[in-house]
Amino acid sequence: MMQNVHLAPETDEDDLYSGYNDYNPIYDIEELENDAAFQQAVRTSHGGRPPITAKISSTAVTRPIATGYGSKTSLASSIGRPMTGAIQDGVTRPMTAVRAAGFTKAALRGSAFDPLSQSRGPASPLEAKKKDSPEEKIKQLEKEVNELVEESCIANSCGDLKLALEKAKDAGRKERVLVRQREQVTTPENINLDLTYSVLFNLASQYSVNEMYAEALNTYQVIVKNKMFSNAGILKMNMGNIYLKQRNYSKAIKFYRMALDQVPSVNKQMRIKIMQNIGVTFIQAGQYSDAINSYEHIMSMAPNLKAGYNLTICYFAVGDREKMKKAFQKLITVPLEIDEDKYISPSDDPHTNLVTEAIKNDHLRQMERERKAMAEKYIMTSAKLIAPVIETSFAAGYDWCVEVVKASQYVELANDLEINKAVTYLRQKDYNQAVEILKVLEKKDSRVKSAAATNLSALYYMGKDFAQASSYADIAVNSDRYSPAALTNKGNTVFANGDYEKAAEFYKEALRNDSSCTEALYNIGLTYEKLNRLDEALDCFLKLHAILRNSAEVLYQIANIYELMENPSQAIEWLMQVVSVIPTDPQVLSKLGELYDREGDKSQAFQYYYESYRYFPCNIEVIEWLGAYYIDTQFWEKAIQYFERASLIQPTQVKWQLMVASCFRRSGNYQKALDTYKDTHRKFPENVECLRFLVRLCTDLGLKDAQEYARKLKRLEKMKEIREQRIKSGRDGSGGSRGKREGSASGDSGQNYSASSKGERLSARLRALPGTNEPYESSSNKEIDASYVDPLGPQIERPKTAAKKRIDEDDFADEELGDDLLPE
Repeated sequence: MMQNVHLAPETDEDDLYSGYNDYNPIYDIEELENDAAFQQAVRTSHGGRPPITAKISSTAVTRPIATGYGSKTSLASSIGRPMTGAIQDGVTRPMTAVRAAGFTKAALRGSAFDPLSQSRGPASPLEAKKKDSPEEKIKQLEKEVNELVEESCIANSCGDLKLALEKAKDAGRKERVLVRQREQVTTPENINLDLTYSVLFNLASQYSVNEMYAEALNTYQVIVKNKMFSNAGILKMNMGNIYLKQRNYSKAIKFYRMALDQVPSVNKQMRIKIMQNIGVTFIQAGQYSDAINSYEHIMSMAPNLKAGYNLTICYFAVGDREKMKKAFQKLITVPLEIDEDKYISPSDDPHTNLVTEAIKNDHLRQMERERKAMAEKYIMTSAKLIAPVIETSFAAGYDWCVEVVKASQYVELANDLEINKAVTYLRQKDYNQAVEILKVLEKKDSRVKSAAATNLSALYYMGKDFAQASSYADIAVNSDRYSPAALTNKGNTVFANGDYEKAAEFYKEALRNDSSCTEALYNIGLTYEKLNRLDEALDCFLKLHAILRNSAEVLYQIANIYELMENPSQAIEWLMQVVSVIPTDPQVLSKLGELYDREGDKSQAFQYYYESYRYFPCNIEVIEWLGAYYIDTQFWEKAIQYFERASLIQPTQVKWQLMVASCFRRSGNYQKALDTYKDTHRKFPENVECLRFLVRLCTDLGLKDAQEYARKLKRLEKMKEIREQRIKSGRDGSGGSRGKREGSASGDSGQNYSASSKGERLSARLRALPGTNEPYESSSNKEIDASYVDPLGPQIERPKTAAKKRIDEDDFADEELGDDLLPE
């Protein structure tokens, strides 16, 4: 086994590792205790090197003679110990110190041992900086400029634009003083360019937000033209934004393109944003083809939602159907980059579940929700825009959009598009098609089911089919108990049936689910008004007024409640606010005239009644009041024109023609009065009042027709007595009498159309405005999504004009549907 082992032969060559174990005894400190010379030197000063003088005789050992290579021959010490650095047996002794560290002659005189010189005391304090030095002044001024810039930015973020501008100006002034001082002390190369740039940029920004565009442009020009500022060319984009606000589209595009040239190609996002600004500018300038080129480039390089949406709008503007479809398809293929799976806990691990719960509503999640909502809004708006034009009919266009959306990542929007299709049918008054689509959707998942049922409930409610409205309202509430629109519609159906307490409960529940549901707040105010809880109703409408400041309906309801509370001055004040919002509403103007008439201010009442008549000359009550006003003031000729118009509006009412004849008679035009009475008698031969005036006029004028009219009068009076007797005999205890005169004009016996009799008739006739106590018809736009507007929106109860059918307050179910069923 050892046959393969070869030992290395011994040679005479030098060993590479030899000498490492050799040890010089000179360095052996363990033998120092046995060295007599060393012990003698430690105990005494015998080891000190003796001075070399001429008196000392030479010895056999000579002083070392140094050479360039350090070789020496040394003298032996007086006791035979080799001197420091001497060579003995070919080995040099190591060097040692002449004196021990810290040992001086002063120690022999009683001084303490102090090798670190601690007895000298503390060091002298540093020399204080001179506050009046130029360098310190410059530093302090720089600090003040920075603080002013920060304060300007903070004021801007808080919305105080004027303060932000003042701080920016102060920073600019102090920065110029700083530059001058620095130039006096140091060279121009030491100027702080970053500080100058920040001051100028902040000043330009504050000018811009304060709409001082000329000053902002001048400041930006100062920055851009200064070659010492690096990357200042990007600020030309800000200058382009200012020109865009000024509607100077050509210069805006010029500066955008200059900024685009300054941005390197590696900064892709910034270049895309500038190109989007160029596209927006082209759209506002009406240059849709150029805008299409910009957005097509963006969609090819870095597609995003805004670019896809704007591209669809541009193709819609130029009317290219095929390109509209392609642009819509590009829009729905833009990736959202939202990972929904990370918000679903994959296991039962408590730690993982805790983390998942923590991130479900953090800022990142909120941002993702906003991004998704924006994407849905763009897609829904684009679909509603192009659906009516991309095919031969809007139904076919909606079908195409629905199919495309179903094949994309936005599958849930397909049902919303179907609801929009139904809404479009409603706008076109095709209710059957709308109901058919909504009934199909009502059979789908809960969210869509609730939306469809809510719209069906509102539709049947406005059609006065309260049973169907209540049925679909129940379906909507059962599908989504937290839907404020469904609860509001259910409350409306209960309200229509007269159960106001239960209706109030539904409205309150809707408000608990969504405190911003203005329809429920409005309706609960009407409910309290029905329950005669006027203070609570007033509180509801005042809260609603704080939300909807310029709502004429809310202002009118507040005035109506003050009128019911017998506070006419407040009612007038709130009605004046209604007039400031809608100055041409004739019913509000007539209501103001009525209130002033009750207060006894005839001149103000006449002014508002006359304005109401001017906007709507068919209101019988207004016409009657104006005619009575001119009769009271004895302007008979002016009263005639109002009664003649009333006779045209109500030709079957004899009183208006009698009033015309009476005005002619009072003004002294007896012939015209006689002709009017005769014409009235031909139309109404059984009118006793007309025959009495004919008898009196013919007698006064000496006409032969007086006897004939007198015979007719007697015959009519006898017939009237017989009729009254029959009525009395047929009705035991009946107080009804038919002896009341049909006419309203007075006779020649001194009866006048007095203001008191007129006021009594008007007060019995004037009622509250129609439709003031009906609830909103709420819609489903909130629970469908915020991405589109449902045209079945809140049916705001407006003060009805006189053209509407007048209804009694207690006859809620008889209101006409009207043309405002589906407001735009």
